[in-house]
Parts: sequence; structure tokens; C-alpha cells
Amino acid sequence: MMNINSDQKTGAISRRAVLKGGALLAASAAFGRVGWASAKGQISIPQVRLNNGVMMPALGFGTYGLTGDVCAESVADAITAGYRLIDTAKVYRNEEAVGAGIKKSGIDRKSLFVTSKIWVEDSGYEPAKRAFQTTLDKLQLEYLDLYLIHRPRGDVKGSWQAMEELNAAGKIKAIGLSNFDQAQLASLTAGATTKPVINQLETHPFLQQAGQFDSLHAAGVQMEAWSPFAEGRNGLFTNPVLEQIGKKHGKTVAQTVLRWHHQRGVIAIPRSSNPDHRRENLAIFDFSLSSEDMHKISALDENKSQFPEWT
Repeated sequence: MMNINSDQKTGAISRRAVLKGGALLAASAAFGRVGWASAKGQISIPQVRLNNGVMMPALGFGTYGLTGDVCAESVADAITAGYRLIDTAKVYRNEEAVGAGIKKSGIDRKSLFVTSKIWVEDSGYEPAKRAFQTTLDKLQLEYLDLYLIHRPRGDVKGSWQAMEELNAAGKIKAIGLSNFDQAQLASLTAGATTKPVINQLETHPFLQQAGQFDSLHAAGVQMEAWSPFAEGRNGLFTNPVLEQIGKKHGKTVAQTVLRWHHQRGVIAIPRSSNPDHRRENLAIFDFSLSSEDMHKISALDENKSQFPEWT
């Protein structure tokens, strides 16, 4: 849901602050050696096959908190850097800017995977259809690759019926959920014709959602992280375990965390208004974490949300 990166929010130690403090200067000096996207070539992002056969990039660009020209420029640059999955939502109030960024990039629409979400106030059959069309109009697109119910509130079954019809009509290639727990997902799917392809959740090293992951995996539903860096909360970017693992691989904490998500089988959508960070976040496919590394990160799980304001 809040796919925010490390660049902001009071109380969180940001990646920018850490770099200015010097703790990661050695890592930043190595960026040219770790596979950043460049003008000469883009990083190839692996694809994930969803349960309906649609292919989705395993790493994408989130836009929560980006608005106006900054959002449009960030989206256009992210696409230039190599991102193909772009995530937005009605409640982010930036769909028009995201659409402008997509248009500015000049890329073939078929090369992109665009996600948006229906907000609570538009739940229900007819409201959902109207909200979807408004989203399409703002994005200046003819279809969406993925449309999600943003929160399990209101008439979710009515919304789902509308989304199933839009999916069948080819207006949405895949439909899914966000912030649904296991019971809520089971309740929705019990009377559904179409199974959700994704559940987008808060998940990061401090809230690993192992139970949800196992349940979703068993049901054939993909997990996606809307907060892959926990917004920098709980000292993520200065965590000594993550720093030690990153140093061993010549990578930053951010790259280490994104690689951990990838090896878990979780799609991540980090957000950044910083073009260097956007490229840094792409450079995770040229190394692997060992089983020992993965075990050490697993031990960081506090099974506690870092976003009490949303829970």
C-alpha cells in the first residue's frame, strides 16, 4: 500500500542521511561496479508468472508520496532506467502525473505493467466501475495490467464483481487485493469466479509475514511488498546485520533488502524521488544472498507492523 522508499518521513533514518553521514560512502564508491543501469544498457528485470498466466516484473517502481512534476519526472526517469512495473493508486492523488510520466517516457505501452487501486469510498459494483474508468482517464491509458482493492473495507464483493467483469472484457489483465488478511481473502474468494493474483502487503525484514506468505503461496497468490524498506523505520538503513551482509557483497543496505525480497519470491516496489537511488534499487540481479545471509535476515523479524497508523 505505502510503497514509500527511504527518502522521507520524520523519525526514519533515510538512505540520503546515511550517505551524508559517511556510513555508506565506501558502498557508494562501488556503485559503478555493481550493475547500475546506464545509458548504454538497461538492467533486465526477471518476470513472475501470475496464477492467470500474466507475466509481471519482479521489481517495480512505487509512486506513493510523489505528486505533480516531481512524480511525472520520476516516473519518466524510472522507465528510462529500466523499470517496467509502475504502481499507483487513486488515494495517492497522482494518477494524472503518473500518466504524464508514462507519456513523457515515450515507451511502447505494451512494454509496461501498470497497477492502480480502488479506494474505500468507491467500493461496490457501480462505484467501482466508475472509479476504474476515472483512473484510466487520468492515466491516459486504454487498459490496466493490474487493479487492486486497496483495503478490505466496504462492499468488497461488489467491487470484485465489477473487477471480474472488467477483467473478462480485457480492460484489466489481472485483478488482486491489498492489505487483506487470510480470513478476509478466504471470504472474498469463497464466492468469487476469479482468484486474486496478488495480495500487496506490508512486508520487510521487521515484519516478514511468514504465515501470510505460506498461505498465499499455497493458494497460488503472489505476495507483493508495498513497504520493502519499512520506510527506513526502526533503523533499517543502519541495521548492523544488514550493513554487514551488504558490505560482504559490495552492496548497500537497500540493495541487500531488495535482494532478500527477491530471493523470498516477493515482488517489491520501492519508491524514490532520487534518480541515483532509483538506479541503485535496480542493481540487485548480479549477486545472491547465501543461506546464512537469509537466515540472519530472518532473525530480524519482530512480527510487528512499522506503520501503526495504518493497522
